[in-house]
Amino acid sequence: QVQLVESGGGSVQAGGSLKLACVASERMFRHNDMAWYRQAPGKQRELVASIGTGGSARYVDSVKGRFTISRANAKNTVSLQMDSLSPEDTAVYYCNTNPLRIPPEWGQGTQVFVSP
Repeated sequence: QVQLVESGGGSVQAGGSLKLACVASERMFRHNDMAWYRQAPGKQRELVASIGTGGSARYVDSVKGRFTISRANAKNTVSLQMDSLSPEDTAVYYCNTNPLRIPPEWGQGTQVFVSP
């Protein structure tokens, strides 16, 4: 069964902020790097930000300085604070392990829509 539940998406104007949250099963969360991925309409899913078990974070260039990933190990939760949003950030956002398991399991995702 699906072990990932994302929340926090919504509609905002450009320049606004959203904070996404993901609760994962302990099996998926414990001992794994976690990441946020996104899939925009007509595009492939891409990795946006990842965080190691010790808290080290990495970001794709397009979100550096605007997004902040964090994790709460005691709660099996990974979050994504998104600031200075632009229409190019419009996508369905998913959390998952990094690297992905084979085959990957995906949650339902959470929709983010940024209007101009």
